[in-house]
Amino acid sequence: MSRLPGALNQLPLPIIGSPLFIISNPKLVIAQCKAGVVGAMPALNARPASQLDEWLAEITETLAAHNKANPDKPAAPFAINQIVHKSNDRLEHDMELCVKYKVPIYITSLGAREDINAAAHSYGGVVLHDIINNKFARKAIEKGADGLVAVAAGAGGHAGVKSPFALIQEIRQWFDGPLALSGAISTGGAVLAAQAMGADFAYIGSAFIATDEARAADAYKQAIVDGSSDDIVYSSLFTGVHGNYLAPSIRAAGMDPDNLPEGDVKTMNFGGGEGSKSKAWKDIWGCGQGIGAVSKVQSAAAFVEQLKREYFDARQRVCA
Repeated sequence: MSRLPGALNQLPLPIIGSPLFIISNPKLVIAQCKAGVVGAMPALNARPASQLDEWLAEITETLAAHNKANPDKPAAPFAINQIVHKSNDRLEHDMELCVKYKVPIYITSLGAREDINAAAHSYGGVVLHDIINNKFARKAIEKGADGLVAVAAGAGGHAGVKSPFALIQEIRQWFDGPLALSGAISTGGAVLAAQAMGADFAYIGSAFIATDEARAADAYKQAIVDGSSDDIVYSSLFTGVHGNYLAPSIRAAGMDPDNLPEGDVKTMNFGGGEGSKSKAWKDIWGCGQGIGAVSKVQSAAAFVEQLKREYFDARQRVCA
């Protein structure tokens, strides 16, 4: 395993909740952290931009109070996702607030920038960068990221196409720092498998959509419960970059999920409005291939407890 920086060291469970565009909010982040996993949300989920100040205050103050009241069982740290894309005209504003609140962990996406990493490092923050291949992984570390999130085939949202076995193997040939694996992970057994391959953490997103705290429509949550990997469509139409989506939501929008045209990367926009094709993100539901393991909507704490049981049961089976 890697030598981990303070914010990632000694987590109760080796799990990072992925930041879910539109869906993650302080309620979900706080519940995840209290349950013992890193809770995360995109800065862009706070709209208008001024709301981010309120949300960061709520998260930091609530977790500080929890830790004071539970010194023997402190919460896991939280993370903020920054979309480092040229269309994100809020990035400088949002980073100033994150530095103000000393956000422990950053997850950067769609571009690696040295100034963003330096801002986080100015007070000891840790930066993990989303990548879909080994080439992008090297660039991220060269520009000062502390660690990586390897987004493999089957992940929700903007997923890659690499097998997790190939992606983790290639990265570990040259990088011994913090490494999380994303891609269809919804059980404790899969968390252990990610570690067995060489990752330090499992990165779980889609399964957290089907929790009480998630800011998703009830129909979206139920579609995850009812769905399986056969219901996932990989398309570039909705944002210009390939991602995984629930086929029933595509049909509900009047399109044929088996015959979708290609998208245009030039249409991607994370400006100060509602984000990248927000109507598409609201109406077309992003989701990864691991949802076949999700059998009910439950609280985030109950789901993490389930993961914990499954994780230690899997360890016992392997050791036996």
